Amino acid sequence: MQEKSRKSAGRADALPIYMQICELMIRDIAAGRLVDGQKLPPEREFAKAHGTTVRTLRKALAELEKKGMLERRQGSGNYVRASTQVESVYSMFRLELAEGGGGLPTADILSVDYLPKDAGQPDYGTSTEGTRFRRLRFLDDQIIAVEEIWLDGGAGKVPREMVQDSLYLTYKRALHLWITRAEDRVGVGQVPDWSPEAFPLKPGTTTAYIERLSWAQETTAVEFSRTWYDTNKALYVQRLI
Repeated sequence: MQEKSRKSAGRADALPIYMQICELMIRDIAAGRLVDGQKLPPEREFAKAHGTTVRTLRKALAELEKKGMLERRQGSGNYVRASTQVESVYSMFRLELAEGGGGLPTADILSVDYLPKDAGQPDYGTSTEGTRFRRLRFLDDQIIAVEEIWLDGGAGKVPREMVQDSLYLTYKRALHLWITRAEDRVGVGQVPDWSPEAFPLKPGTTTAYIERLSWAQETTAVEFSRTWYDTNKALYVQRLI
């Protein structure tokens, strides 16, 4: 994880390092790599493992404590407190590392365009146009997927300079739009012809595929996405609580 967070640190669209650590730990708790009651390593050692400073690590631990996912015992250390009701930037991101653990999601933005919706999309939103985001997705430092996300034009336009790793966080900050629920349909599809060379699966290859409709405060969906992912690197995980 530390190598990927160092790569992300200098990017304007990346989450701050302390939030990256916090989000990674939330996903590792959800995936069972960190279990309830587990004592974390000493802070200096833990900070070194994440390639950061003790000060930055403590900011991440403070965020986890606010969320009820960490108990800090004076003179004893920091202990994991698993919780099923946690607000996370990536709470709706269902892909996890095939080798185990959640992994930190990041993205390279390939393009951002405002266009008419294509004929392959379902009926959603209030406009025939939308903002199309194309991205290359990572978990830690591994390329795991390519995705295309459409935000309905009726929801507003996102300035390119405000687009971050997490589009849901971007929507909140740029448009005051909160994604509250989503519906996924999982199947197989062909890697699109616009997929970059960095993605291990070549265009036209059949692979795992997700279509998602997402809703905000309105009764109609505002976002539609397509994700093609490499099953050698990632798995789709949905936990029922």
